[in-house]
Formats: sequence, C-alpha cells, structure tokens
Amino acid sequence: MILQLFKGGGFLMIPLLLCSLISLTIIIDRTFFWLRIRREKDQDLVNKVLTLADKGLWAEIRHVASGSKNYIVRILINGILHRDYSMAMAMESAASDELQKMRRFMGVLDTIVTVAPLLGILGTVVGIIHSFDMLGSTGIGDPKAVTGGIAQALITTAAGLSISIMTLLPCNYFNACAETSALAIEKYATSLEITHEKWVKGRDDEKTRRAGGDILDLTPGQATHLSLHTSG
Repeated sequence: MILQLFKGGGFLMIPLLLCSLISLTIIIDRTFFWLRIRREKDQDLVNKVLTLADKGLWAEIRHVASGSKNYIVRILINGILHRDYSMAMAMESAASDELQKMRRFMGVLDTIVTVAPLLGILGTVVGIIHSFDMLGSTGIGDPKAVTGGIAQALITTAAGLSISIMTLLPCNYFNACAETSALAIEKYATSLEITHEKWVKGRDDEKTRRAGGDILDLTPGQATHLSLHTSG
C-alpha cells in the first residue's frame, strides 16, 4: 500500500521522502539529547553551589561540582573560575555554547516544516498539469488517464502536509525546552552574580573595619608618627 502510494505520487515523492528521513533522524537525536539533559538535572547541586558561593568557599565549590554534567553547574563554574576578571562575560560565553548545543538542527527542522508543504503543492500543480495534458490528448473517453494525475496531486499534497505537521510538533517542543533552559540559565547566573557581589562587598567592609580597628589600637606616638609619615 505504502509503496503504491509512493509510486503514485510521482518523482516529487523522492524529495519528500528525504525530508521525512532527515526530520525523523533529527527528532530521534534531539529526543535523546533532552532525555539526557533531564537525567543530568541536579537542582540540589545547583543550590549547593550558590550556598557555598555565598560563603566564599570557591575551592570547595570546584571540589563539589567536579565532574558534574549539569549544564547550569558548568556555566556557574565557568563564571567562578573567572570571578576576578569578568564573571558575567565568562558565564555569558559558556551559556552561549550550551544554548547552541540545545538549538542544534532546529533550523533544519524549521526548513522542513516550510519546504514539505511547498513540495506537496508543487506535486499538486504537476498532477493537475498532467491531468489536463491527458485530457487534451485522449478527451473524456478515458477518465482513468485523467484521474491518475489528480491522484498524484492528492498524494503529494497529503505527504507534504503530513511531514510538515509531524515535524512542527516536536520542533516547537524542542524550541520550548531551549527557551526554558535559557530562562533557567539567566536566573541562576544572575543569582551567582548577586551572591558574588555581596561576598566581595562583605570582604571589603571587613578589611575596612579591621584597618580602622588597627588605627584605633595605635599609641599616640605611633599615630603621630604614622600621620607625619603619611603627610611626608
């Protein structure tokens, strides 16, 4: 039955078949990719990294998160490693790499969603042209020759629409997953930036407080000497 439909659709069934095979391959690949992402999800580890960052325990964070395959943890660790230079830019770079992996092949699926119905419509036009050509050659005495072209038109249209619909649904789902992941990355990256800024401010305040305490502990003679030395 399927083979007969394929033959009945004419030569345009070949590119439609290629579209369906490419679409199916990408859908299977992306399905396993997102299943792996969900399996590697570790919310407890993400929260632990943020808690340790709040205390400034950077070495312990590297030890705890070592070997983690969670994409959020990888991004946070990249920011922590470059905290003395530009934490935000380091996390932005890592996030860009992760999102690129998540959106891989989405452009191909979008193209198939658009191209498959157009190929079906082209098959419709070709089939109708064939029908009118046969009608002009044989007249209305041989209706089978005319209906053959109409059948070709219907088969290619149905095939193109089916491929487009079956590609559109998973494509939208994968795009939604990538968008949700992007929002999660932004949320936790912002939390780490705020935590780091609070830690730096607390460290600076502690240094200022200690410096002030050391000055108060000086004897009058030491204070006068320090003042003269500073003035000089």
